[in-house]
Amino acid sequence: MKVRQLIEAWQSNAGEPQRGCELCLALTVADHAKLRALADLYPGRDVETLARELLQAALLEVEEAMPYVPGQKVIGEDEFGDPIYEDVGPTPRFLELARGYLERPEE
Repeated sequence: MKVRQLIEAWQSNAGEPQRGCELCLALTVADHAKLRALADLYPGRDVETLARELLQAALLEVEEAMPYVPGQKVIGEDEFGDPIYEDVGPTPRFLELARGYLERPEE
């Protein structure tokens, strides 16, 4: 979910997001103030929920922003018959690492 979609969901007071692993992190005073302000604007959400949803949206946008780097290996063809090359950029490694952590979330 993109940040814009997230704000729309907050406005419509969408259902409770899934709970997951707990993470303790230090925020700047300014960022904490902004989260508190968002919680005031969207009373169905607390600061922790807002922080989790914003982090999810930011991680999705980071993943989408990772550059595609074409490799040498052809892995398919597009609708025009042009070759599609494997991605040798950071995205495949990122996804592989994320899958590995999903398989062993206790680490």
